[in-house]
Amino acid sequence: MRTVLFAGLAALVPVQAGAAAVTAVAPGIDLIPGTFVPGRQPDGNSLVFRAADGLVVFDTGRHREHTQRILDYARDAKLPIKAVINSHWHLDHIGGNPRIRAAYPVVRVYASSAIDGAMGGFLANYRRQLVEAIAQTKEEKTAQSYRDEIAIIDAGRALYPDELIARSGTRRIAGRDFDVHLQARAVTAGDVWVYDPATRTLAAGDLVTLPVPLFDTACPARWKSALADLGRVPFKTLVPGHGAPLQRAQFEVYRRGYGNLLDCAASGRDRNACIDGWLADAKPLLTDADPGFVRTLAGYYVDNALRAPKAKIDALCGADARPSH
Repeated sequence: MRTVLFAGLAALVPVQAGAAAVTAVAPGIDLIPGTFVPGRQPDGNSLVFRAADGLVVFDTGRHREHTQRILDYARDAKLPIKAVINSHWHLDHIGGNPRIRAAYPVVRVYASSAIDGAMGGFLANYRRQLVEAIAQTKEEKTAQSYRDEIAIIDAGRALYPDELIARSGTRRIAGRDFDVHLQARAVTAGDVWVYDPATRTLAAGDLVTLPVPLFDTACPARWKSALADLGRVPFKTLVPGHGAPLQRAQFEVYRRGYGNLLDCAASGRDRNACIDGWLADAKPLLTDADPGFVRTLAGYYVDNALRAPKAKIDALCGADARPSH
């Protein structure tokens, strides 16, 4: 979830030549990759599961083009979208919900209740920033991108779940069994991740993100505990919220790098040492990443998240930093 104040970093992302192709992750599971393009907010990854009754979509992206690729997938498969599972409330993961609902009015959306607090807090503040930014910019293309963000927020109830995920457990959704897990106060106040035991595929949402962990609304310590929880799952393939699918060994590289980044930020070491450490630790996962962009992104989060005032971190973590399930 990038904010207006941080959106300038998007211009540093290398241009991608068109939308990445749909990729088969496992039998009956396809990835519609999220994308970054200069000057625009990102789209998170979307996974499409083929179930007995139709399609189950895990996250719906932000921009119209991304969501249209989901709708085109359903059209080409000649299968209805029966359900959407949202990993969390960031706009690059729920922004397509209204378009999916318009195309499939009987679709059921599954998510945690964390969007309630976000609408009255983070997203309300973000909307005010957008309005102020529109008044200050002279670039119509930029202003329109801000208006598009406001339109997503103003969709209101169309973004919300129909089925609340209040606890972890097995759920049969559209005729397919999923292990659905709720993680409290990790990346957001309520993050949902899904494990498909039939194919050993784990949809992690933003509990795993590349090219760096994205700490905008996160409790760093609880996120570390969440990664330990993911590590106990016997997955074969993990699909992150941003970035390419990971195998077990690659996930462990990410997990170690994450822990080292937190340790460095908590120490008295220079910020550049922490940035260099992440680049070194995560190097096997960053083969296609622009080093300058990764450095800028990592530095931003060291300064503004990991070394943020204690009161800010405490507000995101709740009463303490122990994991909650």
